[in-house]
Amino acid sequence: LSNGQKVKVTILTSDQTEDVLEAVASKLDLPDDLIGYFSLFLVRETKDGAFSFVRKLQEFELPYVSVTSLHNSEFRIILRKSYWDSSYDDDVMEHRVGLNLLYAQTVSDIEHGWILVNKEQHRQLKSLQEKVSKKEFIRLAQTLKYYGYLKFDPCVTDFPEKGCHVVVSAGNNELNFQVRLPNEQIKEGSFKVTRMRCWRVTSSVPMSNGPSGSSPGKSEVKLELAFEYLMSKDRLQWVTITSPQAIMLSICLQSMVDELMVKKSGGSIRKMFRRRANGALRRSDSQQAVKSPPLLVSGTAAAVGKMKSKLTSVSLRGISHSSSANDVGANDFHGNYAFEGIGDEDL
Repeated sequence: LSNGQKVKVTILTSDQTEDVLEAVASKLDLPDDLIGYFSLFLVRETKDGAFSFVRKLQEFELPYVSVTSLHNSEFRIILRKSYWDSSYDDDVMEHRVGLNLLYAQTVSDIEHGWILVNKEQHRQLKSLQEKVSKKEFIRLAQTLKYYGYLKFDPCVTDFPEKGCHVVVSAGNNELNFQVRLPNEQIKEGSFKVTRMRCWRVTSSVPMSNGPSGSSPGKSEVKLELAFEYLMSKDRLQWVTITSPQAIMLSICLQSMVDELMVKKSGGSIRKMFRRRANGALRRSDSQQAVKSPPLLVSGTAAAVGKMKSKLTSVSLRGISHSSSANDVGANDFHGNYAFEGIGDEDL
């Protein structure tokens, strides 16, 4: 879980993501109609005790195989909420287990510096923790900057100019950029998902200089996420992010679009989990309680829906140089059904 608590479940190696999520929910006694609000994520633990997102596990994956095949104890699977609109928090907080899971995740995000907190806000949060006022704690956290965002590792972008270092956060139906310009100046801006006409993920590997058919050298595969953004009423521009987490970024964008389309159609993300052929959900013999995280430590606090095209959208290309937006075929693009035209007054 987000607070470091481990949940052990008995599964088959052939169980898919949905099966494992169901088993975890059963172990925690999470109600059936709240399972759809959570997802399993593959993460890599960092030296400072935080973690870096690899990807959200897709429905077709076998979680046991996905994590054990990496042969590295730094990789693990965690349970986090999978929606972006914080208004859905109300549904989750209706149940004790949902409230505890959301509370533990919020505390973890604050401690890792993903949610920005000033000294006064930190004092208020700590006071609410001491009173075990979990709902009030979450309500206050909802007002803080970057609540509900996923923060990614530092990477490189070509906006506003090529070679800029950037920290990207995904949330609130946008990608937030904190860009370090060549003159060391830090600038912040956001790209709304509703203004992205389409996006693509590509990977490039250097061509081998050896005999035909020989394998590439030791150079790592370079992943890029590029999106076409409506900068003004009649001007579209490609923005590229070079990051090992490009696939996860794409999954985030797709889940934001999916959630927007569900809301636009008047639907709800609340859904009953699919049932077995015998009509019953698998239940474990014992339930496991979600422990409350420790109190916030002063100082540390200041510091993704269904993917329609899944991972087949990633094109692996053997090229000498990084591919540009014009090098990619039409089949590599994610069309955005939530794309909206805007006027200059909206910019």
